[in-house]
Amino acid sequence: MSAPDTNIEKEEKRHKPSLIAIRVSIVVVLVMLGVFLLSVANNASDEEVATDEVPSLTDEQVGVSD
Repeated sequence: MSAPDTNIEKEEKRHKPSLIAIRVSIVVVLVMLGVFLLSVANNASDEEVATDEVPSLTDEQVGVSD
């Protein structure tokens, strides 16, 4: 429940710095998220595509003699 005699204009003036800080922080986070996503997308296109192949060992590496 809120107080019955709240002056909205006065409260808005009191909270103005906090509201501005919240808006600025949201913009900063959105910019950082955009930079991160662009960075991830750029790195993904530069890397080679990994394969599921396991390199096979030769007889010499295993130690099998004839």
